[in-house]
Amino acid sequence: MKINKNNAGLQAEKMAETFLINNGLSLVAKNYHCQFGEIDLIMQEAETLVFVEVRLRSSNQFGGAAESITRHKQQKLIATAQYFLQTQPNRPCRFDAVLMSKTNFHDIEWLRNAFDA
Repeated sequence: MKINKNNAGLQAEKMAETFLINNGLSLVAKNYHCQFGEIDLIMQEAETLVFVEVRLRSSNQFGGAAESITRHKQQKLIATAQYFLQTQPNRPCRFDAVLMSKTNFHDIEWLRNAFDA
């Protein structure tokens, strides 16, 4: 199968989901959409909801995967998470990032508390 940009992104999200489950988190939702944006994965770790942004970069030419989560992207993720939380009981939450590179797809970096709301 030829891996195009969409297939690579979906594969990265699946790998991130598996990685996080193997590290003790459970899946709440994936590819959650609302009018404010999308959250790749919503996981739960103990009582904490974890909103996860998965980033796959083909090279570091324009910055790494972590640098690609701009302040504008963070604001969209925060607004989307706030919308999701309207339907949830009050509990702690955080924003994590799972970072990968196409040059070494299996080298996964997990940034807990990647940014604050």
